[in-house]
Amino acid sequence: MNSPVLIACAHGTRNAEGQAAIRKVMADIEDLRPGLQVLEAYVDVQEPELSGVVEGLPEGTAAVVVPLLLSTGFHIKVDVPKAIKSRPEVVAARPLGPDLRLAELLAKHLRAAGLKDNDGVLLAAAGSSLPDGSVDSEEQARLLAELLPNKVRVAYGASAEPNVPDGVASLRAELAQDSGRVFIASYLLATGYFHDQLFKAGADVVTAPLLPAPVLAEIALERYDAVLAGR
Repeated sequence: MNSPVLIACAHGTRNAEGQAAIRKVMADIEDLRPGLQVLEAYVDVQEPELSGVVEGLPEGTAAVVVPLLLSTGFHIKVDVPKAIKSRPEVVAARPLGPDLRLAELLAKHLRAAGLKDNDGVLLAAAGSSLPDGSVDSEEQARLLAELLPNKVRVAYGASAEPNVPDGVASLRAELAQDSGRVFIASYLLATGYFHDQLFKAGADVVTAPLLPAPVLAEIALERYDAVLAGR
């Protein structure tokens, strides 16, 4: 019996480096699961658009949309369901985060950037107008805080509060007595507009985005397998 198609659905970016990083995740998924058909799709900015990819599937073809997104938000709650609503044989998995392995990757990036015990960490997420996105980001921050002795807070690039500059200022005030630095942990998959904005927020250090990292493909496949196990 053929496995359902895996539709790897990312946000989309105009940044060439970011595009390459996302496509590398898709290639890693194929390498980890030889024979599995992996289709590329996006919810914004890039083509092919998710709805078009779903419509292009032969009638009756089973597929799982795996969001290459870190949190629940508008794209997960609205765009993905809209794209698959006319095809009951196409279902959606949950996003990549929150996940302990992402916390471990964030901690690795922070340590590589020189994090010391008296420094503070601001987890900078893209943000969502829906409350679920903040819940997911806060849970990811909690997982990160369990791995570090540092103060860990959360802020957002857009659509949620606090924004990243305000989060930096607030955390710096908390650290005033300890003379600690403010580290922004980039909770973004790849370089692009939101990551570039982090350097303007007034932090002392901004870490690299999550990619490249093979663990993202492993998590994506687990999300795919979880859907199949629940069918």
